[in-house]
Amino acid sequence: MLNFIRQGAGPPLLLVHGLGGSWRSWTTILPALSEAREVVALDLPGHGETPALADSGTFRALADSVDAFITEQGLDGIDIVGSSLGARIVLEMARRGKVGATIALDPGGFWQGWERKYFRATLIASIRLLRGLGPALPALSRSAVTRSMLLAQLSARPWKLDGDIVATELKSFAATKTFKALVRDLATAPAQEGPAAETSRPVVIGWGRQDRLCLSRQAARAKEAFPSARLHWFGTCGHFPMWDRPEETIRLILQETENRDTHDPDFLG
Repeated sequence: MLNFIRQGAGPPLLLVHGLGGSWRSWTTILPALSEAREVVALDLPGHGETPALADSGTFRALADSVDAFITEQGLDGIDIVGSSLGARIVLEMARRGKVGATIALDPGGFWQGWERKYFRATLIASIRLLRGLGPALPALSRSAVTRSMLLAQLSARPWKLDGDIVATELKSFAATKTFKALVRDLATAPAQEGPAAETSRPVVIGWGRQDRLCLSRQAARAKEAFPSARLHWFGTCGHFPMWDRPEETIRLILQETENRDTHDPDFLG
């Protein structure tokens, strides 16, 4: 069973965090989304307060766990948003026809050639550094200078981020025991398949122009795999739009999901 929270009122919206994160990864946009939607935010297996299973170091197992969660909670057809690894998972849910409107923010799974090695090498080096810093992470996260150094690959403007939020996220990265196994699996597994099922509409793929982890060139491959998707570019933005462009991210999510027909008997109102 996945740990999750529910808050807010309105049509339900499911949030799926990225590698090493938890439901708290959505802190910058969760309050605003909860004013318009009943938000369900989960912890993937091996993340946050959800224990790892034997196969939790693979993308396939994490995707299957979200698939099962949607079924168990009676949420088939729910609008869904994902970030990074979570964005790839929500695209997989769209491919399987499990969800309604789908917003994928800087999804993994579309790297090729040397990009796979780059992804693996940089993340493995980063997690070693974070674990080595240990108790010093909170203080380093609250300094604009060291925060900028730690997040150079993930944020276009790390010095502007909230130090406490960054500290929580980096501590979560370091504490995720399946982190390295997932990086290895993601770097070597086949690319994400598409397209989205006919029932999964609309599909929006958001990408930061300055994403230095999932490079912006990969957006074209994502669009090719999911031809029905609309591509949205975030200017002056790194890998996490909810960090660098929170207000724009909130608008995108609400605008792309607000036109759902709430009188449709299949809609989860």
